[in-house]
This record gives sequence, C-alpha cells and structure tokens, in this order.
Amino acid sequence: MIRKALFGGLVIDENGRAAETAYVGEEPCYVVDDAGFRRHIPAGQIDRAVLAQIAELMKGSEDLISAQAAKMLGQEDIFTKAMIEQQLKNVDKQFDAMMETGIPEDARAYLGMLGFKVVINVHGEVLRVEQPGAAGGEGE
Repeated sequence: MIRKALFGGLVIDENGRAAETAYVGEEPCYVVDDAGFRRHIPAGQIDRAVLAQIAELMKGSEDLISAQAAKMLGQEDIFTKAMIEQQLKNVDKQFDAMMETGIPEDARAYLGMLGFKVVINVHGEVLRVEQPGAAGGEGE
C-alpha cells in the first residue's frame, strides 16, 4: 500500500505549475489546478507509471549499470557486481518496497536539483519524465 507520494515536489502539470500533494482520507494524491478546479489524482497511479518507465529504461542494461554502481561503491569484485545485477533484475520488488517506504526528502530534493521532473496532465496521465543525463530527441 502506498503511504505517501513518491515524487512529491517533482511533479508538474503540462503548463509547468508544480502539483501539490495532499491526502484524500489515507490516500496520497497529487493536486493539479484545472482552471481553478483542484483535481486530486491518486499518487499511486502516477508513481507506478513513472517507475515502469524507469524500469523499461534499465531493462537490458543491468550488466552495465551494475558494473558502474560497483565502481562507484569502490567494490569492483564480481560478487558485488553480481549482487547488484540481481537486484536490478528484480527491480519490480525494489519498487514495491519503495512504494511503501517512500523516497527520502533529501533524495527528492537532489533529483529536483538535477532536473528530474514528472509532467502530467489534468487527468493524471504521465506525459513525460524528464531525467538528468537522459538522451533526448532531436534538438533536446
């Protein structure tokens, strides 16, 4: 069960306005201003869509990502690399745990400083995920 909006402070609407976070009962929501009407969109819907996009980007590159992660940790042995690669292959389980615990506020702030943004429309559809260092299309 999702307890808080994972990407709070990182979600914007298609007009570039930040989406607030709020709760409807115990359900976290992103709040989007739709011409004065405050639409409450369940955070789980948006968060799962973003995590699915991130997982799709990582798919097939687990070996490269694990090698770089091991290098960053200063532990370039095959066991560390294999452990990280196995975790990446089971990324769905990692995301489920993240949905329960959330992303720490300082990590979200760091992502924001790097330029990470989730752009949604007033219906809660994820239009795009802007990621730092991601290869963009022509002219980006």
